[in-house]
Amino acid sequence: MEVFAAMRRVAHEFGFRHVTLFASTSPDEMLLSRIIVETTLPSSYVQEFDRRRLLRLCPIAPIVAGSVLPHCWSLDEPENIRGFAIPATMEELQRRHGMITSVAMALNSLDGDRFLLRFDGVRPRLTQVELNEIGMLVLHAFNVFDKLRRSARTTVVGPLSSRELEVVRWTAQGKTSAEIGRILSLSDHTVNAYMTNAIKKLDCVNRTQLVAKALRLRLIM
Repeated sequence: MEVFAAMRRVAHEFGFRHVTLFASTSPDEMLLSRIIVETTLPSSYVQEFDRRRLLRLCPIAPIVAGSVLPHCWSLDEPENIRGFAIPATMEELQRRHGMITSVAMALNSLDGDRFLLRFDGVRPRLTQVELNEIGMLVLHAFNVFDKLRRSARTTVVGPLSSRELEVVRWTAQGKTSAEIGRILSLSDHTVNAYMTNAIKKLDCVNRTQLVAKALRLRLIM
């Protein structure tokens, strides 16, 4: 929370209204609310975004994922300058919530987890100097966040293996054993075995209790 508070100050200093940290997810994820780690976006925006199922139409993640540098764009730019099309329904929603100019940056944890940090607001497009500066600030903040996250995970995970954590994390996102198996290239039987082990290790009785306990202990986000 302290790291995210620092990112809120960065957003303010650069003239942005909102900052959001997303966790990466599978391409078939449908809901924005499931991948938000922290955000200053109003709940009304997230709810309408999910009601319209706009996540599957969002062009940003694949573009940003291809670079280690922050990517900036504006709704007021022509499509040929911006470099990608934005669906009309998404543009209307973002304009209504004052999300005209945006910056997004892909971030990779040392343990392989992927995140995306995004700033949104009403201001001119960032200069290259500003992009460089905000990129360095984000990297420093994420480095602290990642150390704290991995330290907390190491402290409370106990006997859970990294593969068991993966299975629990995907279960928390509503995936079935068959879907998790396809994502992780495992058989249904193996996925269920990991799930059973995790249930026993965290002293739970079923998957629902396991996910709730894992979230409470911040084993997953």
